[in-house]
Amino acid sequence: MSVVIAQTAVVDPRAQLGNGVRIGHFSVIGPHAKIGDRTLIEEHVVITGHSTIGEDNHIFQGTVIGGHPQDTSYKDTPTKVVIGDNNVFREHCTVNRATEKEDGVTEIGHDNYFMAGTHVAHDCKVGDRIVIANNGMLGGHVRVGNDVTIAGGVGVSHFASVGQLSFVSAMSRVLHDVPPYTIVDGQPTKPRAVNTIGLKRHGYTAEDIAVLTQAFKLLYRARVGIDKAREIVYSQGPIRPVIKHLFDCVDRSCSGRHGRGQDQRSKKAA
Repeated sequence: MSVVIAQTAVVDPRAQLGNGVRIGHFSVIGPHAKIGDRTLIEEHVVITGHSTIGEDNHIFQGTVIGGHPQDTSYKDTPTKVVIGDNNVFREHCTVNRATEKEDGVTEIGHDNYFMAGTHVAHDCKVGDRIVIANNGMLGGHVRVGNDVTIAGGVGVSHFASVGQLSFVSAMSRVLHDVPPYTIVDGQPTKPRAVNTIGLKRHGYTAEDIAVLTQAFKLLYRARVGIDKAREIVYSQGPIRPVIKHLFDCVDRSCSGRHGRGQDQRSKKAA
């Protein structure tokens, strides 16, 4: 399959374009861009910096990938954006390249859907099969696990982590880590329930859902504390991987400042 570049697009001859790549009118592709097979780039898209984009992505109008991090300490070093396969970036998304404060890579996985106006800041690590609705904003150094849904207008604070298979309700303000497998809501967010529908859709068993529901009630309704909740749940049967993962994540959140486990290293990355 041949590459198709619109006449009004500007593509640096040093850019690496895979088979079947299509680039729309008035888009600009920089010299260090690497774009995988069959990726479709619509009109008025900018891909700059050291940006590597995988196969079968669809990037809509006005999106900017690889721009400078919005960090006043950034010194124009050749940090990166690395994006996997089969992602959709709707209109006017922004993905900033990393700073020098971690591994130098802003990373996005596979099969994600970013709706219009989504912002992924510097040094974020975003997993697979995630949906972020319109105007969702990830601050710097945010971590998002697999199979997460973030509804419209959500702001996630820098250094926060959003656990796998969680659901963040619209217009929420995420200041603390979001526990995996939960629904959170509010300003700031609070855990409201186990994400039962999401768990069922992803093939989790009734036993998994039951033990997560029990742990949720102990942690966020009875508020017995993590050590007591873990003792009660672990004493009642086999330690299922989902419950161990939940307690491990809550442990880590509690070990950091402001309910963000990553804040343990924020002195280096401030």
